[in-house]
Amino acid sequence: MPLLIQLLLYLLRLLFMPLLALALVFEEWGWEPLAALLARLARLPFWAWLERQIRALPRWGALLVFGVPVLGLLPVKLLGLYLLGHGHVWLSLAVLVGAKVAGTAVAARLFQLTQPALMQFGWFAHWYPRWKTWKDDLLAQVRQSVPWRTVRKLKADARRVLRRMRGDKP
Repeated sequence: MPLLIQLLLYLLRLLFMPLLALALVFEEWGWEPLAALLARLARLPFWAWLERQIRALPRWGALLVFGVPVLGLLPVKLLGLYLLGHGHVWLSLAVLVGAKVAGTAVAARLFQLTQPALMQFGWFAHWYPRWKTWKDDLLAQVRQSVPWRTVRKLKADARRVLRRMRGDKP
């Protein structure tokens, strides 16, 4: 491979890896809790019925059900960018963050419901474990970083201070 292409790939990796790590940290932070929050809806009869229907889908139906909501949020995200382009920074930020949180919640829950069917695709069964291993390794590196450890320590210190202020026992 020519040296110029190697240099460009290195620079792209250097630029995008921190951004990707941040996105993955957000997903990791939100994936399980948001999926659990949506799973509470299954206490409602209609929602429980709907989840049973999703679990019973064949693999192509599962792929469609998992993919459509992700694509459905695209117009909302474009609206956020449109608002940003027209000077509505805070409204844009609210729309984009809301879309990200809602999208993560829906995607996480749908993935939990459709993963067994999705694993029936050879390509998915081949690539998903590799993706998971790569993502887990990257997150492990992020968790070992000085900024991550510093923020975790500050968070723990703040919780201790708040507990003392409330009079809680340690």
